[in-house]
Amino acid sequence: MNITQLFNVANLFVLPFWALMILLPNWKVTRRIMESHLPFVPLAGAYLYLFINSITPENAQALSNPQLADIARFFADEKAAATGWIHFLVMDLFVGRWIYWQGQKTGIWTIHSLALCLFAGPLGVLSHILTYWTTKTFFSSSEEKAATVVDKVISSSNT
Repeated sequence: MNITQLFNVANLFVLPFWALMILLPNWKVTRRIMESHLPFVPLAGAYLYLFINSITPENAQALSNPQLADIARFFADEKAAATGWIHFLVMDLFVGRWIYWQGQKTGIWTIHSLALCLFAGPLGVLSHILTYWTTKTFFSSSEEKAATVVDKVISSSNT
């Protein structure tokens, strides 16, 4: 398999996981698949393969004390660019999985954050953090207050 084919396969490989988290987040199959770390193994294996094949002694020395110009030259090589891209795919999927599980645990809406994470990982993380903060700040307190009032009414009617 050449670099272009590996790049294309990796891009397609992640799509079912994103589709499940975004389109069918509460499906039992989605939960079961996203509990596993197995989706990361082939991607990390592809990354390792490309990493080993894209690092030269010159690249290693340049990257040991990186300067922007050195990084730009490194990524000008197709192998290095594919390595970097698969790095993004692995890490974005990992972070997307974390956002998905946070949503499952807390009940916070995550579809928008997952979609952003798919296309621009750090923006998805920021979106999730802001959504979590907004939900906890403006909605949880009123729900907790309502629950406290209900508890008081119930306890006063029992006495």
